[in-house]
Amino acid sequence: MSPPEETILVVEDDGALAQGIGHNLRYEGYRVRLATDGRDGLRMALEHPPDLIVLDVMLPGLSGFDVLRRLRAEGVDSQVILLTAKDLEADKVTGLELGADDYMTKPFGLRELLARVNAALRRPRQARAAQANRVVSFGEITLLVATRQALRAQEPLKMTARELDLLLFLADHPERTFSRSQLLERVWGEEYEGTGRTVDNFIARLRKKIEPDPAHPTHLQTVHGLGYRFMPR
Repeated sequence: MSPPEETILVVEDDGALAQGIGHNLRYEGYRVRLATDGRDGLRMALEHPPDLIVLDVMLPGLSGFDVLRRLRAEGVDSQVILLTAKDLEADKVTGLELGADDYMTKPFGLRELLARVNAALRRPRQARAAQANRVVSFGEITLLVATRQALRAQEPLKMTARELDLLLFLADHPERTFSRSQLLERVWGEEYEGTGRTVDNFIARLRKKIEPDPAHPTHLQTVHGLGYRFMPR
């Protein structure tokens, strides 16, 4: 069975085939979303990038190649398996050059598709495992991601789950400025209805915990008129 957090978007205009693929993927434990044309598939992938996209090449609205081209141009790095009724080497080359991870020619067996889905997701799974086991260090602070622990000078540092989420997000994007609204969306989630003041309060609390001099922060810096940035020095 797949890890429960993995989502697959199936973009296929053949309704029966799309339903069959979706049913089998759900049985394997994946969350599945369906789109029946290129424009809807592109919109859904951009709004909520899935872990993997099963993408038909011959679609109404936008072709699978066009969808893939736009996704890669927008920085969406979901794994992509292209489906086509054509067994042409030129199409396969085009798909791979555009950033597809695999290619299947119709008709195909569902067991083969499931095997290829699992293989395509192996690399991001390994990347997530490596991410979970990493250690983030700056100044006197050490963050143990796997166990979600924070240390200061090797002594336990009390930190709430949201404080740790915010600090890890900023530390993962060093020297990059984020507005309060961006931080609310990325750390608290799109459904959260807080205000920029929420971010200010969390930053103030974190500074008291991690900064040598909270009044003159070294790591969690204010960029006036824009937001906050993390400096690892």
